[in-house]
Amino acid sequence: MLWIVLTAAAAPLQVARNALQRGLVGDAGPWGATLVRFLFGLPFALTIFAVVALMTPDAAPRFSWRFAAAVASGAAGQVAATAALLVAMRRSGFAVATFMQQSSLPLAALMGVLVGDQLSPHAWAGVAATTAGLAVLSWPRAGGEKGAGRGALFGLASGLAFGITLNAYRQAGVALDAAHPIYAATASVCVAQTMQSIGLVIFLAVTRPGALSAVMASWRQSLGAGFFGAAASACWFAALAMAPAGAVRAVGVIEAPIAAAAGRRLFKEKLSLRQMIGGLATAVGVVMTALG
Repeated sequence: MLWIVLTAAAAPLQVARNALQRGLVGDAGPWGATLVRFLFGLPFALTIFAVVALMTPDAAPRFSWRFAAAVASGAAGQVAATAALLVAMRRSGFAVATFMQQSSLPLAALMGVLVGDQLSPHAWAGVAATTAGLAVLSWPRAGGEKGAGRGALFGLASGLAFGITLNAYRQAGVALDAAHPIYAATASVCVAQTMQSIGLVIFLAVTRPGALSAVMASWRQSLGAGFFGAAASACWFAALAMAPAGAVRAVGVIEAPIAAAAGRRLFKEKLSLRQMIGGLATAVGVVMTALG
């Protein structure tokens, strides 16, 4: 299935983007680092869309209020989710925050049911296992690092926002051109990132001009984060246009072990036995959900 391939490709791209963004939080703050993902990813997103548009001459996009509402909701949710994730990474660690973000799996599945998606009993059992794993990961540890518990809350908040985002983008792609999911996905990426870039630039210019200056000063690193972000978003959007949000998020959890390896190598982070057990439970739940 093409959507599984696209989701699997998005995972390492997203981890690379998150790692580059994490390094920008110190100077630019979480909102400045969030802007990097969208502003510097926009030229790459437009390039990807141009290529896809040339390869899809029979595409017939339908711009409607349904599309506008869905893409706007997804864009706002993605901004909030990214900022919360970056704060969680600073407080709880790169890998743990990535695991906590996977709370979007049960949340996306639940919200997907509300808009008409269907999951089998087997898949719901996987959602339950994933939720149990996340509970183990987020359980406060005696003598743990100060601020880690609050970081876990930010990770859960990120998952909630991503759950909303996943379903919103799925609805946007279907509303724009259900017959050409990759075209609809890349077009939606461009619309969303334009809205996100303009909104965050205005917000930072008014409230945090220093953060905006820091973003522009680190443009070389920002370009890398932008490229990986645009490529990951294109893959996510296309997968969401082809399959229910819960199933896409399930396969996408393969980013968690990739993030654990990246956290150990890049940031010298180590997972405790409890965290590894929670991660394993999460992985089992993901497989069950995907197979369901």
